[in-house]
Amino acid sequence: MNTQLLFTLLAMSIGGVALAAEIKMDDQSQLTQKAEKGAGERYFQPPQEKDLPANAYGELVQQGRAIFVDTQKYAAEYVGNGMNCTNCHLEQGRKANSAPLWGAYPMYPAYRKKNDKVNSYAERVQGCFQFSMNGTPPAADSHVINALTAYSYWLSTGAPTGQELPGRAYPEVPQPQGGFDIAKGKQIYAEQCAVCHGDDGQGQKAGGGYVFPPLWGKDSFNWGAGMHRINTAAAFIKESMPLGKGGSLSNADAWHVAAYMNSHERPQDPRLIEGSVEKTRLKYHANDGVNLYGQQVDGVLLGQGVK
Repeated sequence: MNTQLLFTLLAMSIGGVALAAEIKMDDQSQLTQKAEKGAGERYFQPPQEKDLPANAYGELVQQGRAIFVDTQKYAAEYVGNGMNCTNCHLEQGRKANSAPLWGAYPMYPAYRKKNDKVNSYAERVQGCFQFSMNGTPPAADSHVINALTAYSYWLSTGAPTGQELPGRAYPEVPQPQGGFDIAKGKQIYAEQCAVCHGDDGQGQKAGGGYVFPPLWGKDSFNWGAGMHRINTAAAFIKESMPLGKGGSLSNADAWHVAAYMNSHERPQDPRLIEGSVEKTRLKYHANDGVNLYGQQVDGVLLGQGVK
């Protein structure tokens, strides 16, 4: 899924002195511009579908859009849960402040702390399949990756390259001074979220497919997905949830409900080291934003995974 977008702590060596600095998971430290919208400034406007050319390129873009909206149907062999790309990148990847594709595509190639290498855009999308979709990454030259890349490229028509556009990420939400409260999050969830995602967080189905995605459990994103970070989930929730009422929750309530959501078990991090949750926590989660992987919650060790 962030996108974009995401937070962690990285030990940086500057002049031989080790310093701790908060950076985004998508490091892209070659960039200095902060992606904020100025007063009176509009978000980037992607093209409309009616403007697509009636040729092979236009057809591939349309196929990419179909995969993005209904990944369960059009890329089923690569998906291991009940998610679609558009569950995290709202409005078919168009919505500002929801990791839109037009804000992501022009930023690659870029270094990512997550896998400690410079990633191509294809590799970034492969990561979404592995973690957010809890599935198998399609080959870089596969039809699925080509179609999704074409769709992203088209949505970015006219966007500057290598420049962080306002609306690219989920807007940061400050953590409550007293910290998050899982019990409060449970109450908020029951009042604001359960109507769509169910009392048990397992989403809602219609015709065999999910209308509203599961938020935890075997059909949700796995422990390696960016959304398992409470700070990332809080930013997404604050901006866009409840659906159609984005911005209605306070910053603190967004953190509380994000913590409640991510205090539940979900599929294992596919990077599991030697079957050890603790080793995996130390390598991949200890400095990866705010998360509960490898922590005890109500006497349960989170990160063991569900199938």
